[in-house]
Amino acid sequence: MTLRTTPPFRADHVGSFLRPQYLLEARDRFFNQKSITAEQLRAVEDKAIAEIIKFQADVGLQSITDGEFRRTYFHIDFLEQLGGVKTDIPVTVKKADGTEELAPPVIKVIDKVRHAKNIQLADFQYLKAQIAAQGLKGVTPKVTIPSPTMLHFRGGRAGISREAYPELDPAFYDDVAKAYGDELQSLADAGCTYVQMDDTNMAYLCDEKMREAARQRGDDPNELPHRYAGFINKVVAHKPAGMTLAMHLCRGNFKSTFAAQGNYEPVAEALLEEMDLDAYFMEYDDDRSGDFRPLRFLPKGKIVVLGLVTTKFGQLEKKDDLKRRIDEASKHAPLEQLCLSPQCGFSSTHHGNALSVDDQWRKLERVLAVVKQAKALHITSNALIKVTRPADQGGMCHQLANDFRLRWRR
Repeated sequence: MTLRTTPPFRADHVGSFLRPQYLLEARDRFFNQKSITAEQLRAVEDKAIAEIIKFQADVGLQSITDGEFRRTYFHIDFLEQLGGVKTDIPVTVKKADGTEELAPPVIKVIDKVRHAKNIQLADFQYLKAQIAAQGLKGVTPKVTIPSPTMLHFRGGRAGISREAYPELDPAFYDDVAKAYGDELQSLADAGCTYVQMDDTNMAYLCDEKMREAARQRGDDPNELPHRYAGFINKVVAHKPAGMTLAMHLCRGNFKSTFAAQGNYEPVAEALLEEMDLDAYFMEYDDDRSGDFRPLRFLPKGKIVVLGLVTTKFGQLEKKDDLKRRIDEASKHAPLEQLCLSPQCGFSSTHHGNALSVDDQWRKLERVLAVVKQAKALHITSNALIKVTRPADQGGMCHQLANDFRLRWRR
């Protein structure tokens, strides 16, 4: 692995972090007790965001987010600010075994979808200003937003007004793409060059239960990935020049639980070949994600960020296990087109996952350490090969270079 100076970076992350307790308390006072103003809440958020920016820089990350500290949920907070969209607050359901899961939120399109206002602009401007105020160099601010497919998958045709859209294609998809394009342009005008769209739906279409639910809504789960590829490409057509647009494939991340499982094979071709995105953050932290064979569809010029380090639990992955899995992935996609990250955010909703801030640090530190070792071995082995004369191809220098590669694989 060589150094990447543009996103996604060899050691990257999905974006959300555990909220500090004082921020959770302030949010409770604002949303539930109604005892503080929006301005007072934002001041608390500002403080917490300044701290999480320093946290990311101190651990050594090149991409910096605001931790998603101003959000309750990774998707609802953004989508409800689009014109023509109505959302309900997700409901927490307690299961028989005592664990909790998040019931899917109701997202309805009740009118023509439009970009009613700049949604992430002020938040990005604060993130960018704080990076400058802290004197951080060589880092890139990243903005995360939900994927536009969220407006279709859960409700299907029934969730979209027939008065506004008698036919979905092309008007609905074009309007949503234009709204997203306007949002991306507002961010680009403020200097944003790195945006990640969080998408559960392509990952859910790997799960047979979710595929059956799509059938019950009248959709064909074999056709949907290709339709969504075309949908995403309409957004990409609006992407400002110089912006990296990535997608994170999420299988659910509420209080360390997941909602879907299954190999990426049912969606891999549409996802990797048909979508005109720059990069994909793919969850691969355990067996529920399947093997790496779907990466064979990755074309030249695109990057897959392997989410090998789980954010669901605090147990730390072993370096050798991570290196072995990267090596396995490199049998199906070129190593130079692979990066490493945690599998998801640490707190996709304000509730957070079942691990500590110290665990969060150690997880990121482990990602960076594995990537750093890979870079060092790459540089050293290449240097040794460079000084090897053709007549010495079987000699000591060439053997040393091969030994460095073998050490990585071990």
